[in-house]
Amino acid sequence: MAGSQDFPADPRNAAVRVYVNGALVPRDEARVSVFDAGFVLGDGVWEGVRLHRGRMVFLDAHLDRLFEGARAIDLDIGLTRAEVVAALQATLDANGMQDGVHVRLMVTRGLKKTPNQDPRHTIGPATVVIVAEWKQPNPALMTQGLSLFTSTIRCSPADMFDMRLNSHSRLNLITALIQAIKAGADEALMLDPAGFVSSCNATNFFFVRGGEVCTSTGDFCFQGITRANVIALCRDNGIPIRLANFALKDVYSAEEAFVTGTFGGLTPVSAIDGRRLPAALPGPVTARLRGLYDALKDRAAT
Repeated sequence: MAGSQDFPADPRNAAVRVYVNGALVPRDEARVSVFDAGFVLGDGVWEGVRLHRGRMVFLDAHLDRLFEGARAIDLDIGLTRAEVVAALQATLDANGMQDGVHVRLMVTRGLKKTPNQDPRHTIGPATVVIVAEWKQPNPALMTQGLSLFTSTIRCSPADMFDMRLNSHSRLNLITALIQAIKAGADEALMLDPAGFVSSCNATNFFFVRGGEVCTSTGDFCFQGITRANVIALCRDNGIPIRLANFALKDVYSAEEAFVTGTFGGLTPVSAIDGRRLPAALPGPVTARLRGLYDALKDRAAT
């Protein structure tokens, strides 16, 4: 079994240099304090970015989300937008990276004088870490697909825990994934508080029924950059798409389904709650959208 984040090992990653608060250090020397707010509480925000043909694609959208999330939790990143870009590029240059790379940018509230949740006990600037690795999605997923299991863990509304924040706090999503793994599936499909289909534990969810691409309203799911790109591609290329509240019975009658994320792009789904989807993988609509997305990514890299 393998989730959407699965990847073949690349031996080059053993020697990567990691950005830690302005220093580029060997992987096995990258450290943060046990008093760091990220370690103590998961207090911080992060982004995942793809390096494709020498360019960090869709970077502006990722930085918009990063800074909006930081402002929402009153976190001062301590770097300007231009300085964040420079730090990302310095990390890539230090590792000689040009293509096929996934970059994880992590920002926490920083060092605390004691391990508690009160942000007033922060005693230093934000902690900024950048991990860049040669990492490609497992190619077998294109024909094997993902098996999903509907978790009892619900996506939360914005006034409880805003799913649209790329927060380090992920325990609810990890719990949902554990349920799916224990049930023999690859990833968790999650419902919103009203019982409508929302997202997966690490990706956004789409399904196709009657030739129409369907996805949630977006009120209770990740503010996915790839999700937004796929929705725009449907609208720009005459592919019917509907954002609405969908019940599980709607999903069970789908011809095909896929999930989206920065790392994997579009990944086909083969089964949901033990029900095999009828289309050979990738399904025709999934394959068309994947081709359109790859072309969009190529344009973004020029």
